[in-house]
Amino acid sequence: MKLFLKILIFLSFCHSFSQELSTIFEKSNGKKTATYGETLDYYTSLAKKYPSISIFVMGETDSGLPLHVVVFDPKNEEHSKEKFSKNGRNVLLINNGIHPGEPDGIDATMLLFRDFAENKIPAPKNTIIATIPIYNIGGALNRNSTSRTNQNGPEEYGFRGNARNYDLNRDFIKNDTKNARTFAEIFHWLNPELFIDNHVSNGADYQYVLTHLFTQHDKLGGDLGNYLHTSFMPQLEDSLQQKNWDITPYVNVFNQVPEKGFAQFMDSPRYASGYTTLFNTLGLTVETHMLKPYKQRVAGTYELMKSFINIADADASTIKTLRKNAVEKYKVGSYYPISWEVDSSKTTTLKFKGYEGKMVPSNITGADRLKYFRDKPFTKDVTYYNYFKPIDSVTIPSAYIVPKGYWNVIELLKLNDIEFSEFSKDTTITAEVYHIKNFETIKNPFEGHYLHYKTEVRKSTENISIKEGDILVKTQQPGVRYLLETLEPAAPDSFFNWNFFDAILQQKEGFSPYVWEDMAEKFLNENPKIKQEFEAKKRNEPDFANNWYLQLDWIHKQSPYYEKSHLRYPIVRVGG
Repeated sequence: MKLFLKILIFLSFCHSFSQELSTIFEKSNGKKTATYGETLDYYTSLAKKYPSISIFVMGETDSGLPLHVVVFDPKNEEHSKEKFSKNGRNVLLINNGIHPGEPDGIDATMLLFRDFAENKIPAPKNTIIATIPIYNIGGALNRNSTSRTNQNGPEEYGFRGNARNYDLNRDFIKNDTKNARTFAEIFHWLNPELFIDNHVSNGADYQYVLTHLFTQHDKLGGDLGNYLHTSFMPQLEDSLQQKNWDITPYVNVFNQVPEKGFAQFMDSPRYASGYTTLFNTLGLTVETHMLKPYKQRVAGTYELMKSFINIADADASTIKTLRKNAVEKYKVGSYYPISWEVDSSKTTTLKFKGYEGKMVPSNITGADRLKYFRDKPFTKDVTYYNYFKPIDSVTIPSAYIVPKGYWNVIELLKLNDIEFSEFSKDTTITAEVYHIKNFETIKNPFEGHYLHYKTEVRKSTENISIKEGDILVKTQQPGVRYLLETLEPAAPDSFFNWNFFDAILQQKEGFSPYVWEDMAEKFLNENPKIKQEFEAKKRNEPDFANNWYLQLDWIHKQSPYYEKSHLRYPIVRVGG
């Protein structure tokens, strides 16, 4: 009898502990997602029981709360923030809750870590797995049931904007938020070979629960890009299909049917996987389908991450070597592409599983609206444009020089583990200088900025006065791609295009016409060549000839009185 009572007590204890390690998602039968507090409590419970799981408190977010990193190390090695060591293995970083209204990865990763820790699924031998449980804490705390208009569950979820209403998946270069700055700290601390960012789609209707958005392989480039495109991605697709999880590339369309064809999404450095690519990390954004039940989406995310980890672990040595060698490609004097467009001469044909969609009259507006018919599924050949070609490039210089006054740029270089040195005394060197020739600016605010685009520069070689304390940034270092994408003004996500240098676009000194008239006449008489150019411009350009102010302004810009800093990009290039 006593033995029977002991067994009952033991079973009751086991059931209680098992319940403790069940997630909110499981307890609700797939209808609910864990809150921020419940998520941290869950990982804390796992870490208390399993030595393979460690929790680290990192830097702040805009919410005032810190980010956490949870690490699963199958070898049960003790780690510290100061002495984190891979010991020859790779690291996979999983980011969850960048958009907390898309919480699939939050719940799926909790299940994944528990099942690894409990040996319910085989743990990787060559890969340490780290996760940011919820990246957008402010958005996660702002829970509701209505902001995801297009989405089928869960019952409650967080909001896309963070505590300051920033979309964090547009902030990895400009670093307006504390979240992004802490992410950079975490990323360079872990230095991961692989990266997953878990999302939910906002696009067309189709049969798939899962879609993948690998970083664009041409942009990743070289052997690393080729491996991602021809080996890793096909292995992932095959693995999931063997488990009866169909998957297709992210369906990059809006308000039109996918069977007309669609292009791969180009993940520029503002996005998570675009940022990690700058450091030659293999990136994947998971996009589950918004209209599928939440339970299916979490299960699909879980299975996708399992397959991803199995492939990454089997190919660990290959991935490490390819990543190590990738940086060797970016030598001084070689060309680096900074702008891309779809290469329509190369395409892939997808066996796409969709639903018939038609434009039908709207009962509300009377105009045509898109409607899908789920009772009419199909499998069709669809053209997928997943090759890109460069349309602009720069030669890689040996170094950049950043004036010490641009402390905001220098701060971000430090944050991203960029090495540099300071000039110890004033000096003069010969370097390449950019002048901003043309640019356009968006008309509406975008993530706190009025973003520039179509930027063109004019390049000249000049003698440059360097001040003590200015910094010299050599390009031959692991962060070479980060330097090129941020410091080259014409790059789409450059610091210039994100408005870091808008002060140079405004002329600080001008002229009073009644004063400059007499000075301009004297200047032209003393400079006959410029006077000839002026007269020719009046003859050939009617708008110029009929605008007296434009004429005076043109003469002023040719004179010594025109400020040299106007439209002059302050960061200069050395060598290349």
